[in-house]
Amino acid sequence: QGGTGFLQPFADSPLDNEDVGATMLQSVISSAQERMWIMTPYLILDDKMTTALCVAAKTGVDVRIITPAIPDKWYVHAVTRANYEELTRAGVRIYEYTPGFIHSKVYLADSVQAVVGTVNLDFRSLYLHFECGTLFYDSPAVIDLRNDDLATIEKCRKIELADCHTSFFGELLDCILRVIAPLL
Repeated sequence: QGGTGFLQPFADSPLDNEDVGATMLQSVISSAQERMWIMTPYLILDDKMTTALCVAAKTGVDVRIITPAIPDKWYVHAVTRANYEELTRAGVRIYEYTPGFIHSKVYLADSVQAVVGTVNLDFRSLYLHFECGTLFYDSPAVIDLRNDDLATIEKCRKIELADCHTSFFGELLDCILRVIAPLL
C-alpha cells in the first residue's frame, strides 16, 4: 500500500503567536465522528480541550484516553486524575496503563486520521513549548496506531466514576490542582 494517504509534519513555537499544536488537536477532536482515542502521559486540560472532549463524548463519539498508572511526577499525576471525574461523567472512557509509565502522545480519530509527536495534553506543551508532530490522514499507519491502542488497552485498568470520588479534602485538592494546572 505504498503511496497511499497523506502526512503533514508540523512544528509549534511559542514565539509566533500561532498555537499550532492546540489547533491541530482541537481540529482532530472536533472532526471525530465515531472514535477519538488518545494516549498521553499528561492530562492537564484547559477549558477548551475539556469542552472539546466532553462534547465529542456526549454526541456519541467513542472517546478513550490512556494515561500512565505509574507516574514520573506525582503532582502531575494528581492533576491528571483531577480531570477524570468531569470527563467520565461526560462519557469519556479513561484507562490507566498498569505495567509502567507510558510516554506516547497519540491522537487517533475514526481510524482515518492521527497525530503523533511531542505534543502533550497540558498547557505548557500546547502553548509554551517548542513541539512537533505529524498528522496522518488515510494512511495505513493509522490502522497500525489503532491496533496499538487496542493492544495497550488490554494492559490497562478502566477508571470508573466510583474511582474518581475521594474525600472532602481530596475533592478540595483536586480543585486546587485544576486551578494551578497551567503552572505545571
